[in-house]
Amino acid sequence: MVRSFAAGYFSGYVIAPHIHAWHQLLFATSGAMTVLGGRSSWMVPPSNAVFLPAGCAHSIRMWGLVNMRSLLFPSTLEAPALAHAGCRVLSVTPLLRELILRIVEMAALDSREPAHRRLLDVLLDELRRAPVNPLMLPIPGDARAMAVAEHVLGHPSDGESLNSLARRFGAGRRTLERLFREETGISFGLWQQKARLLDSIRLLAEGKSVTEASLEAGYASLSAFIAAFRRTFGYTPGKLPAGGAGS
Repeated sequence: MVRSFAAGYFSGYVIAPHIHAWHQLLFATSGAMTVLGGRSSWMVPPSNAVFLPAGCAHSIRMWGLVNMRSLLFPSTLEAPALAHAGCRVLSVTPLLRELILRIVEMAALDSREPAHRRLLDVLLDELRRAPVNPLMLPIPGDARAMAVAEHVLGHPSDGESLNSLARRFGAGRRTLERLFREETGISFGLWQQKARLLDSIRLLAEGKSVTEASLEAGYASLSAFIAAFRRTFGYTPGKLPAGGAGS
């Protein structure tokens, strides 16, 4: 009913784009991950997991020392927790964390074992109740706006203005602003701010201090950074678990 595996990765390691025939739940007991799939990017900090539906092409980049724990569910398994067409970042409760680690320790859940079926029921209930975190950043589909988005994601601390980016990529400023609003649902300014805040999670996972993450995210004021972080993610950067060694 469930397969599992565990692996460790160094910071910067990239798993190339690939597809699973099974649903996948990715959880890291330490470090952070950036998952790219379709026209979206997800930052997955410690204490969070990402659910990837079967057939979703994705790649993964590691930040900090990542101890990954993964569960795989057959696409034929019917459950509300698995009935989602898109990827989602889930907040992992203490019970869900222990369930994931226990199943990884067992290697798999066998449908012929009553105890395994009961464990699966609890796991699926916890997955269904797990809060979804706003750690997704949509990527515009238009080639001009996508080029700008990819440049910002590759250089999030630069804080380059839209006027400068428009000149760099030979596109009109108003055109880019319209494309970002139409294809991501938010203005370029808000999109760039969220990209930088998401990158600050990566910095924190790699062991940077809140002050260092604030400066690299382009904030002159630490209090302004903390307020923006809490407004975007629902908690302060100091609440983010460290990216060091884990189980």
